[in-house]
Amino acid sequence: MAETLAHPHFVIIGAMKCATSTLHDQLSRQPGVFMSEPKEPNFFSDEDVWARGLGWYKGLFDSAPDAAVCGESSTHYTKLPTFPMAAVRLHAHLPHARLIYVMRDPIDRLVSHYIHAWSCRELDRPLNEAVHEHDELIAYSCYGMQLQPWLDLFGPQRVLPVFFERLTRRPQEEFERIARFIGCAGPVCWAEDAEPRNVSAKRLRCHPMLETVLDIGVLRSLRRGLLPEGVRDRIKSRWRMEARPELSGEARSHCIERLDPEMRRLGGMLGLSLTCERFREAVLEPHGPPEWVGVPA
Repeated sequence: MAETLAHPHFVIIGAMKCATSTLHDQLSRQPGVFMSEPKEPNFFSDEDVWARGLGWYKGLFDSAPDAAVCGESSTHYTKLPTFPMAAVRLHAHLPHARLIYVMRDPIDRLVSHYIHAWSCRELDRPLNEAVHEHDELIAYSCYGMQLQPWLDLFGPQRVLPVFFERLTRRPQEEFERIARFIGCAGPVCWAEDAEPRNVSAKRLRCHPMLETVLDIGVLRSLRRGLLPEGVRDRIKSRWRMEARPELSGEARSHCIERLDPEMRRLGGMLGLSLTCERFREAVLEPHGPPEWVGVPA
C-alpha cells in the first residue's frame, strides 16, 4: 500500500512557460503559505529524482510552519508523453492534493518553450523546423491531453484551471481565486513590484565561455575595465536571439492543425468556444472565472 504524505497540500502541475515560476514566487510571499525550494522538484515525474525516495521529498517541507499551507510547482508533471508516470505516482501518495494548471495561448506557449530550449542549448534548429522535428513543442500545448489523467484520477473538484491571460490582466482577482482553492486562510496580495520569474525576454544562450567572460563575480568588475561596452555587446550578440521568432504560415498551419482539436476538447470541458486563433479572446470574455462544466465529477 502506498504511503500517503501529509505535504504538500497543493501542487502547481504546469504548464511550462505559463508563469508558474511567477505564481510560485507570489505564493511564497504570502503569510501562511510555504513553497518548496527548489521550486521544481519534479519528484513524481523524473526517474532520477524519484529514485531519491519519499524521504527526500518529505524533507522539502520539513521547515514549514505547522499551520502553513504547503505547495510545490513542477511543470514536468504535465509533459506527456515525456513523463508518463507523474499523475499516477502523485495520486498514490498525495490523493487529497489540490492541483493548479495554468494555461496560455498555445502558440505563444510553444514559441516561449522554443526560446527556453534554444537558450538552454537543448535544440539548435530554427523555430519553423523545430515544430516539425521536436514534437514536445506542440505536445505540451495539448492542454486537454495533459489534463485528462489528472481529471480522471483526482476529479475536477481538485483541479483548478487558470489562464495566463487572466492572471496577467487581473492578477489580484485571479490570485484570490487561487488562494481560496488551496485553502489559504488569510487575505493575499499580488506583489505588483515583484520581478517576473523565469521569463525568456533576454533570449541569451547559455555557454560556459559567455558565463566566464560576462558573469563570473570576480571578473565582473575586471571585464568592465578591460572590455569596452561595444565589445561586450558583440560577444553577447553571438549568443543572443535578437528578436522573438515567429512561425511561418506553413509552420503555423501545421501547429494549428494539431492543436485546434485539443482546444475544442478543452473548450468542451470548460464550456468555452476555444481555438488557437480566438484563445485569448475566449478566455478574457467578461464572464466568471473558468470552471469545469463538461467533465464528469
